[in-house]
Amino acid sequence: MKKHVITASLLLSAMTTFGGGYQLNLQGLRQMAMGGSGTAWPWDASTIFYNPGGLTRLKGIQIYAGTAMIMPTTAYGNRDNSGVVSSNEQTAKQTFMPFNLYIGGPVHEDSRIGVGLGIYSPFGTGMKWNDNWMGKYIVQSVELKTVFFQPTVSYRATEWLSVGAGFVVGTGSLDMQRALPVHGAQGPGLDDGKASLHGNAAGVGFNVGAQIKMSENLQLGLTYRSQVNMDIDGGAAKFRVPTSLKDSFPGTTFSARLPMPAVATAGFGWRRGDFTLQMDFSYTAWSAYDSLRIDFKQTTTSLTNMRAPRLYRNTFTPRLGMHYKISRVVALMAGGAYDPTPVVNDIVSPDLPDADRIVLSCGITVKPLPGLTIMGAFEGVNSVKRNGEYVYAGFNGVYKTAAATPAIGLYYSF
Repeated sequence: MKKHVITASLLLSAMTTFGGGYQLNLQGLRQMAMGGSGTAWPWDASTIFYNPGGLTRLKGIQIYAGTAMIMPTTAYGNRDNSGVVSSNEQTAKQTFMPFNLYIGGPVHEDSRIGVGLGIYSPFGTGMKWNDNWMGKYIVQSVELKTVFFQPTVSYRATEWLSVGAGFVVGTGSLDMQRALPVHGAQGPGLDDGKASLHGNAAGVGFNVGAQIKMSENLQLGLTYRSQVNMDIDGGAAKFRVPTSLKDSFPGTTFSARLPMPAVATAGFGWRRGDFTLQMDFSYTAWSAYDSLRIDFKQTTTSLTNMRAPRLYRNTFTPRLGMHYKISRVVALMAGGAYDPTPVVNDIVSPDLPDADRIVLSCGITVKPLPGLTIMGAFEGVNSVKRNGEYVYAGFNGVYKTAAATPAIGLYYSF
Protein backbone atom coordinates (compact mmCIF):
# COMPACT_ATOMS: atom_id res chain seq x y z
CA MET A 1 0.00 0.00 0.00
CA LYS A 2 2.09 2.94 -1.30
CA LYS A 3 -0.49 5.50 -0.26
CA HIS A 4 0.73 5.58 3.33
CA VAL A 5 4.20 6.77 2.26
CA ILE A 6 2.93 10.33 1.70
CA THR A 7 1.28 10.73 5.07
CA ALA A 8 4.29 12.20 6.83
CA SER A 9 4.40 15.20 4.49
CA LEU A 10 0.66 15.73 4.82
CA LEU A 11 0.99 15.55 8.60
CA LEU A 12 3.53 18.32 8.49
CA SER A 13 1.43 20.50 6.21
CA ALA A 14 -1.54 20.22 8.52
CA MET A 15 0.51 21.29 11.48
CA THR A 16 2.23 24.32 10.05
CA THR A 17 -0.23 26.40 8.10
CA PHE A 18 -1.53 28.87 10.64
CA GLY A 19 -1.74 32.22 8.89
CA GLY A 20 -2.10 35.82 9.98
CA GLY A 21 -5.30 34.75 11.72
CA TYR A 22 -3.40 33.46 14.74
CA GLN A 23 -2.26 36.95 15.78
CA LEU A 24 -4.71 38.37 18.32
CA ASN A 25 -5.24 42.09 18.95
CA LEU A 26 -7.36 41.82 22.07
CA GLN A 27 -4.88 42.69 24.82
CA GLY A 28 -6.83 45.74 26.06
CA LEU A 29 -10.58 46.31 25.88
CA ARG A 30 -10.41 50.04 25.19
CA GLN A 31 -7.87 49.41 22.46
CA MET A 32 -9.88 46.48 21.08
CA ALA A 33 -12.93 48.76 20.88
CA MET A 34 -10.83 51.30 18.98
CA GLY A 35 -9.76 49.01 16.14
CA GLY A 36 -6.76 47.63 18.05
CA SER A 37 -5.02 51.02 18.22
CA GLY A 38 -3.37 52.17 21.45
CA THR A 39 0.36 52.80 21.04
CA ALA A 40 0.35 56.55 21.69
CA TRP A 41 -2.18 56.99 24.50
CA PRO A 42 -1.64 55.16 27.84
CA TRP A 43 -5.28 54.54 28.79
CA ASP A 44 -4.70 52.03 31.58
CA ALA A 45 -2.37 49.25 32.76
CA SER A 46 -2.73 47.41 29.42
CA THR A 47 -0.13 49.90 28.15
CA ILE A 48 2.29 47.27 29.48
CA PHE A 49 1.52 45.44 26.22
CA TYR A 50 0.73 48.32 23.85
CA ASN A 51 3.59 50.61 24.88
CA PRO A 52 5.72 49.92 27.98
CA GLY A 53 6.92 53.52 27.87
CA GLY A 54 3.47 54.73 28.91
CA LEU A 55 3.53 52.96 32.27
CA THR A 56 4.88 55.98 34.17
CA ARG A 57 2.05 58.14 32.76
CA LEU A 58 -0.62 56.28 34.75
CA LYS A 59 -2.12 57.83 37.85
CA GLY A 60 -1.27 55.31 40.52
CA ILE A 61 -1.01 51.53 40.52
CA GLN A 62 -3.72 49.74 38.54
CA ILE A 63 -5.03 46.18 38.43
CA TYR A 64 -6.62 45.21 35.12
CA ALA A 65 -8.38 41.97 34.09
CA GLY A 66 -10.29 41.11 30.93
CA THR A 67 -11.38 38.24 28.74
CA ALA A 68 -12.77 37.87 25.23
CA MET A 69 -14.88 35.19 23.57
CA ILE A 70 -13.73 34.57 20.00
CA MET A 71 -16.40 32.79 17.92
CA PRO A 72 -15.01 32.09 14.43
CA THR A 73 -16.62 30.28 11.51
CA THR A 74 -15.16 29.31 8.15
CA ALA A 75 -17.12 28.16 5.11
CA TYR A 76 -15.57 26.10 2.31
CA GLY A 77 -16.78 25.31 -1.18
CA ASN A 78 -15.16 22.83 -3.54
CA ARG A 79 -14.31 24.31 -6.96
CA ASP A 80 -14.39 21.81 -9.86
CA ASN A 81 -12.67 22.14 -13.22
CA SER A 82 -15.51 24.23 -14.64
CA GLY A 83 -15.22 26.73 -11.78
CA VAL A 84 -18.53 25.74 -10.20
CA VAL A 85 -18.52 25.72 -6.40
CA SER A 86 -20.19 22.74 -4.72
CA SER A 87 -19.78 20.49 -1.67
CA ASN A 88 -20.16 23.29 0.87
CA GLU A 89 -18.64 22.67 4.32
CA GLN A 90 -18.52 24.74 7.49
CA THR A 91 -16.42 24.55 10.64
CA ALA A 92 -18.06 23.62 13.94
CA LYS A 93 -19.08 26.42 16.30
CA GLN A 94 -16.38 26.98 18.91
CA THR A 95 -15.54 29.64 21.48
CA PHE A 96 -11.98 30.57 22.44
CA MET A 97 -11.40 32.68 25.54
CA PRO A 98 -8.01 34.45 25.70
CA PHE A 99 -7.49 36.53 28.84
CA ASN A 100 -5.38 39.48 29.95
CA LEU A 101 -4.15 40.48 33.40
CA TYR A 102 -2.02 43.52 34.19
CA ILE A 103 -0.80 45.20 37.34
CA GLY A 104 1.46 48.23 37.37
CA GLY A 105 2.06 51.97 37.46
CA PRO A 106 4.47 54.51 39.00
CA VAL A 107 6.13 53.18 42.15
CA HIS A 108 4.82 56.23 44.01
CA GLU A 109 3.13 59.52 43.20
CA ASP A 110 5.13 61.64 40.75
CA SER A 111 7.78 58.92 40.46
CA ARG A 112 9.81 58.76 37.27
CA ILE A 113 9.91 54.97 37.51
CA GLY A 114 7.06 52.61 36.77
CA VAL A 115 6.95 48.83 37.16
CA GLY A 116 4.41 46.22 36.17
CA LEU A 117 3.58 42.71 35.08
CA GLY A 118 1.48 41.68 32.11
CA ILE A 119 -0.01 38.23 31.50
CA TYR A 120 -1.75 38.08 28.13
CA SER A 121 -2.59 35.96 25.07
CA PRO A 122 -1.08 37.49 21.92
CA PHE A 123 -1.55 34.52 19.58
CA GLY A 124 -4.03 31.70 19.33
CA THR A 125 -7.12 30.35 17.64
CA GLY A 126 -8.36 27.12 16.12
CA MET A 127 -10.96 25.37 14.03
CA LYS A 128 -12.74 22.04 13.81
CA TRP A 129 -14.02 20.54 10.57
CA ASN A 130 -16.33 17.55 10.20
CA ASP A 131 -14.28 14.36 10.60
CA ASN A 132 -15.30 13.17 7.12
CA TRP A 133 -15.09 16.44 5.20
CA MET A 134 -13.19 16.70 1.90
CA GLY A 135 -9.99 18.01 3.48
CA LYS A 136 -9.85 15.48 6.32
CA TYR A 137 -6.47 14.18 5.15
CA ILE A 138 -5.04 17.68 5.68
CA VAL A 139 -6.80 18.68 8.88
CA GLN A 140 -9.78 17.73 11.03
CA SER A 141 -9.11 20.02 13.97
CA VAL A 142 -6.34 22.34 15.09
CA GLU A 143 -5.88 24.67 18.08
CA LEU A 144 -3.06 26.99 19.15
CA LYS A 145 -2.88 28.60 22.61
CA THR A 146 -0.31 31.04 23.99
CA VAL A 147 0.18 32.90 27.28
CA PHE A 148 2.97 35.46 27.62
CA PHE A 149 4.40 36.77 30.91
CA GLN A 150 5.98 40.22 30.73
CA PRO A 151 7.66 41.92 33.72
CA THR A 152 8.10 45.55 32.73
CA VAL A 153 9.94 48.68 33.84
CA SER A 154 9.38 52.23 32.58
CA TYR A 155 11.33 55.46 33.06
CA ARG A 156 10.12 59.03 32.49
CA ALA A 157 13.31 60.63 31.20
CA THR A 158 11.76 64.08 30.71
CA GLU A 159 8.31 65.60 30.96
CA TRP A 160 7.76 64.76 27.31
CA LEU A 161 9.59 61.41 26.90
CA SER A 162 9.03 58.10 28.68
CA VAL A 163 10.63 54.81 27.72
CA GLY A 164 9.99 51.27 28.84
CA ALA A 165 10.94 47.66 28.27
CA GLY A 166 9.62 44.25 29.19
CA PHE A 167 11.15 40.78 29.12
CA VAL A 168 8.76 38.24 27.61
CA VAL A 169 8.47 34.58 28.55
CA GLY A 170 6.07 32.77 26.27
CA THR A 171 4.28 29.49 26.90
CA GLY A 172 1.75 27.69 24.75
CA SER A 173 0.45 24.50 23.21
CA LEU A 174 -0.50 23.07 19.83
CA ASP A 175 -3.10 20.34 19.21
CA MET A 176 -3.93 18.89 15.80
CA GLN A 177 -5.83 15.92 14.42
CA ARG A 178 -6.25 14.67 10.87
CA ALA A 179 -7.23 11.51 9.07
CA LEU A 180 -4.62 9.30 7.45
CA PRO A 181 -5.22 7.78 3.99
CA VAL A 182 -4.85 4.25 5.33
CA HIS A 183 -7.70 2.01 6.39
CA GLY A 184 -8.71 -1.35 7.78
CA ALA A 185 -11.10 -3.99 6.52
CA GLN A 186 -14.10 -1.66 6.22
CA GLY A 187 -12.47 0.36 3.45
CA PRO A 188 -11.60 4.01 2.65
CA GLY A 189 -13.69 6.63 4.42
CA LEU A 190 -15.12 4.13 6.91
CA ASP A 191 -12.23 3.36 9.25
CA ASP A 192 -9.46 5.77 8.17
CA GLY A 193 -6.36 6.05 10.26
CA LYS A 194 -5.82 9.14 12.40
CA ALA A 195 -2.82 11.23 13.44
CA SER A 196 -2.84 13.30 16.63
CA LEU A 197 -0.17 15.80 17.63
CA HIS A 198 0.15 17.57 20.96
CA GLY A 199 3.06 19.72 22.02
CA ASN A 200 3.84 22.29 24.69
CA ALA A 201 5.90 25.24 23.51
CA ALA A 202 8.08 27.90 25.14
CA GLY A 203 10.11 30.91 24.01
CA VAL A 204 11.51 34.26 25.09
CA GLY A 205 11.53 37.79 23.67
CA PHE A 206 11.11 41.44 24.60
CA ASN A 207 8.81 44.44 24.24
CA VAL A 208 10.20 47.99 24.14
CA GLY A 209 8.51 51.33 23.62
CA ALA A 210 8.75 55.10 23.77
CA GLN A 211 5.84 57.38 24.65
CA ILE A 212 6.11 61.03 23.63
CA LYS A 213 3.85 63.66 25.17
CA MET A 214 4.03 66.57 22.74
CA SER A 215 1.28 68.39 24.68
CA GLU A 216 -1.80 67.55 26.74
CA ASN A 217 -3.70 67.05 23.48
CA LEU A 218 -1.10 65.38 21.24
CA GLN A 219 0.83 62.22 22.04
CA LEU A 220 2.98 59.85 20.00
CA GLY A 221 4.17 56.29 20.51
CA LEU A 222 6.71 53.87 19.09
CA THR A 223 6.95 50.19 20.03
CA TYR A 224 8.74 47.04 18.98
CA ARG A 225 7.69 43.57 20.08
CA SER A 226 10.36 41.04 19.17
CA GLN A 227 9.90 37.71 17.47
CA VAL A 228 9.32 34.88 19.93
CA ASN A 229 10.31 31.44 18.70
CA MET A 230 8.00 28.97 20.40
CA ASP A 231 9.95 25.73 20.54
CA ILE A 232 8.20 22.41 20.94
CA ASP A 233 10.46 19.75 22.42
CA GLY A 234 9.12 16.35 23.35
CA GLY A 235 5.71 16.76 21.74
CA ALA A 236 3.61 13.61 21.45
CA ALA A 237 2.76 12.12 18.05
CA LYS A 238 0.18 9.32 18.13
CA PHE A 239 -1.20 7.30 15.22
CA ARG A 240 -4.28 5.13 14.92
CA VAL A 241 -3.63 2.76 12.02
CA PRO A 242 -4.33 -0.88 11.10
CA THR A 243 -2.24 -3.41 13.00
CA SER A 244 -0.25 -4.20 9.88
CA LEU A 245 1.05 -0.59 9.78
CA LYS A 246 1.88 -0.15 13.47
CA ASP A 247 5.60 -0.47 12.81
CA SER A 248 5.41 2.18 10.08
CA PHE A 249 3.68 4.70 12.36
CA PRO A 250 5.03 4.22 15.88
CA GLY A 251 3.96 6.48 18.70
CA THR A 252 6.88 8.87 19.14
CA THR A 253 7.88 12.39 20.15
CA PHE A 254 8.69 15.34 17.94
CA SER A 255 10.31 18.76 18.04
CA ALA A 256 9.40 21.86 16.05
CA ARG A 257 9.58 25.65 16.11
CA LEU A 258 6.60 28.02 15.67
CA PRO A 259 7.70 31.63 15.10
CA MET A 260 5.53 34.34 16.63
CA PRO A 261 6.46 37.33 14.43
CA ALA A 262 7.98 40.66 15.43
CA VAL A 263 5.71 43.72 15.28
CA ALA A 264 6.82 47.37 14.98
CA THR A 265 4.16 50.05 15.53
CA ALA A 266 4.01 53.83 15.31
CA GLY A 267 0.96 55.66 16.65
CA PHE A 268 -0.45 59.05 17.44
CA GLY A 269 -3.31 60.32 19.56
CA TRP A 270 -5.07 63.68 19.42
CA ARG A 271 -7.60 65.00 21.91
CA ARG A 272 -10.02 67.88 21.69
CA GLY A 273 -12.29 68.33 24.66
CA ASP A 274 -14.00 65.01 25.39
CA PHE A 275 -13.13 63.50 22.00
CA THR A 276 -9.93 61.50 21.32
CA LEU A 277 -8.77 60.24 17.94
CA GLN A 278 -5.90 57.78 17.60
CA MET A 279 -4.26 55.81 14.83
CA ASP A 280 -1.66 53.04 14.70
CA PHE A 281 0.44 51.76 11.81
CA SER A 282 1.83 48.27 12.42
CA TYR A 283 4.42 46.34 10.43
CA THR A 284 4.45 42.59 11.11
CA ALA A 285 7.53 40.59 10.09
CA TRP A 286 5.75 37.44 8.91
CA SER A 287 8.61 36.63 6.51
CA ALA A 288 10.36 34.94 9.45
CA TYR A 289 7.87 32.13 8.81
CA ASP A 290 9.48 31.08 5.54
CA SER A 291 9.51 27.38 6.42
CA LEU A 292 9.02 25.03 9.30
CA ARG A 293 10.75 21.85 10.33
CA ILE A 294 9.48 18.88 12.25
CA ASP A 295 11.77 16.20 13.60
CA PHE A 296 10.45 12.90 14.92
CA LYS A 297 12.54 11.12 17.51
CA GLN A 298 11.71 7.79 15.88
CA THR A 299 11.46 7.64 12.11
CA THR A 300 10.57 4.96 9.58
CA THR A 301 10.43 4.75 5.81
CA SER A 302 6.88 6.17 6.08
CA LEU A 303 7.38 8.63 8.96
CA THR A 304 10.31 10.86 8.07
CA ASN A 305 11.61 14.22 9.23
CA MET A 306 10.13 16.84 6.96
CA ARG A 307 10.70 20.40 5.75
CA ALA A 308 7.90 22.52 4.27
CA PRO A 309 7.96 26.02 2.71
CA ARG A 310 5.61 28.69 4.06
CA LEU A 311 6.99 31.82 2.31
CA TYR A 312 4.85 34.26 4.28
CA ARG A 313 5.08 37.93 3.40
CA ASN A 314 5.36 40.92 5.73
CA THR A 315 2.22 42.99 6.24
CA PHE A 316 1.32 46.61 7.04
CA THR A 317 -1.86 47.23 9.05
CA PRO A 318 -3.50 50.63 9.71
CA ARG A 319 -5.80 50.92 12.76
CA LEU A 320 -8.12 53.81 13.65
CA GLY A 321 -9.95 54.47 16.91
CA MET A 322 -12.19 57.09 18.51
CA HIS A 323 -13.08 57.70 22.16
CA TYR A 324 -15.82 60.04 23.38
CA LYS A 325 -16.41 60.81 27.04
CA ILE A 326 -20.13 61.36 27.49
CA SER A 327 -19.86 62.16 31.20
CA ARG A 328 -17.60 61.52 34.17
CA VAL A 329 -19.13 58.04 34.34
CA VAL A 330 -19.63 56.84 30.74
CA ALA A 331 -17.43 56.83 27.61
CA LEU A 332 -17.98 55.29 24.16
CA MET A 333 -15.41 53.90 21.72
CA ALA A 334 -15.41 52.81 18.08
CA GLY A 335 -12.80 51.88 15.51
CA GLY A 336 -11.67 49.72 12.65
CA ALA A 337 -8.70 48.23 10.83
CA TYR A 338 -7.67 46.71 7.53
CA ASP A 339 -5.53 43.62 8.19
CA PRO A 340 -3.97 42.08 5.07
CA THR A 341 -3.06 38.41 5.01
CA PRO A 342 0.56 37.20 4.97
CA VAL A 343 -0.42 33.93 3.24
CA VAL A 344 0.60 33.73 -0.42
CA ASN A 345 -1.76 32.37 -3.07
CA ASP A 346 -0.28 28.88 -3.43
CA ILE A 347 -0.25 28.11 0.31
CA VAL A 348 -3.88 28.61 1.37
CA SER A 349 -4.63 25.66 3.60
CA PRO A 350 -7.93 24.64 5.26
CA ASP A 351 -6.41 24.58 8.75
CA LEU A 352 -6.48 28.38 8.65
CA PRO A 353 -7.42 29.72 5.20
CA ASP A 354 -6.35 33.28 5.90
CA ALA A 355 -7.46 36.23 3.76
CA ASP A 356 -7.50 40.03 3.94
CA ARG A 357 -9.74 41.07 6.83
CA ILE A 358 -11.92 44.06 7.68
CA VAL A 359 -12.18 44.72 11.42
CA LEU A 360 -14.93 46.87 13.00
CA SER A 361 -15.28 47.36 16.75
CA CYS A 362 -17.04 49.36 19.45
CA GLY A 363 -17.21 49.54 23.23
CA ILE A 364 -18.29 51.29 26.39
CA THR A 365 -16.72 52.05 29.77
CA VAL A 366 -18.66 52.78 32.95
CA LYS A 367 -17.13 54.15 36.15
CA PRO A 368 -19.65 53.30 38.90
CA LEU A 369 -17.24 53.99 41.78
CA PRO A 370 -14.11 56.11 42.24
CA GLY A 371 -11.17 54.10 40.93
CA LEU A 372 -13.29 51.31 39.42
CA THR A 373 -13.99 51.10 35.67
CA ILE A 374 -16.04 48.38 33.95
CA MET A 375 -15.42 47.82 30.25
CA GLY A 376 -17.34 46.10 27.48
CA ALA A 377 -16.31 45.72 23.83
CA PHE A 378 -17.28 43.94 20.64
CA GLU A 379 -15.21 43.19 17.57
CA GLY A 380 -16.44 41.84 14.24
CA VAL A 381 -13.99 40.43 11.69
CA ASN A 382 -14.99 39.62 8.13
CA SER A 383 -12.55 38.26 5.56
CA VAL A 384 -12.87 38.65 1.83
CA LYS A 385 -13.90 35.52 -0.07
CA ARG A 386 -10.75 33.80 -1.24
CA ASN A 387 -10.17 31.30 -4.03
CA GLY A 388 -7.31 29.38 -2.48
CA GLU A 389 -5.00 26.60 -3.57
CA TYR A 390 -2.74 24.51 -1.37
CA VAL A 391 -0.21 23.24 -3.88
CA TYR A 392 1.66 21.27 -1.23
CA ALA A 393 -1.29 18.88 -0.86
CA GLY A 394 -3.07 19.39 -4.20
CA PHE A 395 -6.14 20.90 -2.51
CA ASN A 396 -8.16 23.96 -3.54
CA GLY A 397 -11.46 25.68 -2.95
CA VAL A 398 -13.26 28.88 -1.98
CA TYR A 399 -13.08 30.09 1.64
CA LYS A 400 -14.96 32.70 3.67
CA THR A 401 -14.16 33.40 7.32
CA ALA A 402 -15.85 35.60 9.92
CA ALA A 403 -15.55 35.99 13.69
CA ALA A 404 -17.57 37.72 16.41
CA THR A 405 -15.77 38.63 19.62
CA PRO A 406 -17.51 40.14 22.65
CA ALA A 407 -15.30 41.01 25.61
CA ILE A 408 -15.62 42.24 29.17
CA GLY A 409 -13.16 43.50 31.76
CA LEU A 410 -12.47 45.90 34.58
CA TYR A 411 -9.67 47.76 36.23
CA TYR A 412 -9.12 49.42 39.56
CA SER A 413 -6.80 52.33 40.18
CA PHE A 414 -5.43 52.72 43.68
